[in-house]
This record gives sequence, structure tokens and C-alpha cells, in this order.
Amino acid sequence: DLEHHVFVYPLETKNSHVLVRAKPEQPLQNFTVCLQSYTDLSRPYSLFSYATKAQDNEILLFKPKPGEYRFYVGGKFVTFHVPQSIAASEHVCASWESATGIVGFWFNGKAWPRKGLQRGYTVGAEAAIVLGQEQDAFGGGFEAQQSFTGELSAVYMWDTGISTSEVMGAMYNRPSKAPIFGWRNFPYKIVGEVYLKP
Repeated sequence: DLEHHVFVYPLETKNSHVLVRAKPEQPLQNFTVCLQSYTDLSRPYSLFSYATKAQDNEILLFKPKPGEYRFYVGGKFVTFHVPQSIAASEHVCASWESATGIVGFWFNGKAWPRKGLQRGYTVGAEAAIVLGQEQDAFGGGFEAQQSFTGELSAVYMWDTGISTSEVMGAMYNRPSKAPIFGWRNFPYKIVGEVYLKP
């Protein structure tokens, strides 16, 4: 249970990351990812990277610049524009459903207008899930210029969609439904220089 802890990424590196030691039991028709980040980076960086052998950007939450998030499913992405903040903590959730392709996005608990992506697609279950680096190959292929530095916490993934009230629950580590993995019961392995701190 990591409730009062964060992962601290102190340095730009091409190897330091957190590997999530859990994955879906079957391919995903729906999913939601939530996490909290705190950084002063202005260059591009990766927060959540879910790769399969067939597709390195199976699910990717990427920030190319301040005020913009890119959310990838199956190698294609949609962009969400958010207020630019300097060194403010940012909580984001992104959800996707195969039947409609609809993507939901929440920034600090507020729902953004929905967009569409990859209708009819299925996300593979045999995944490598990495926090703080962008996979260009299954479980690797990292670049220092896309690495995260700062603090990450409150990471959750569900195999369902999510409502705004459930987003609020995740923000405060009080999820109302059981995730595939989540901060209150988080299976992880640290690789390189990342530290778990209160």
C-alpha cells in the first residue's frame, strides 16, 4: 500500500523507470488509466507506457510540452490541451472504449470534451508496463530525452470505463471499484535511480 508515498525520479536517464508487475488477464475492450505527476519539465516526457510485442505504443500517456497531453491507443493518438502550470501537481485520467472509440479525459478532476480513437480495436494483454520512460521496443528502447523527472503517484488502471465521481475517488486514493492494479496495492519493480519516498 503506497498511499502516502511517491516515486521520485531525480535525474534524466535512459534507463531509470518503474516496472509494473501486473497486467490484464485478457485483451482489453475498455480501460482507464489515472495518475498524479509533479514536475517542472518543459521538454517531452512519458508518464505511462504500455507496450506489447506487436505495438510499442499500445497505451501511452505522453506530454510533448506544457499544456498538452497525448493519449495513444494502438499507435494512434488524440491530443488534449490543458492549462499550463509551472510546478503544480497534475492529476490525469484517460479512458477508452472499443465499441465507440470514445476517449474520456479528466484533468485535476474535471472532464474534458471527449474525442474518438481506434474504434473496434483491441488492446493486447501480454504487456510490459513502464512508468517514467517511453518504450520504443517491448520493455526497452528508452531515450533520456523522453524520460520523466519529478514525482509520480496514485497510479491506477481498470479494465472498465470510469465516471467523474470515480476519478475523484482515484485522486484521493479511494477507488470505488477494484483496479487491475492501483496505488493501495501496487506491484512494482524499480530499475535504476528511482526512489520511493513519503
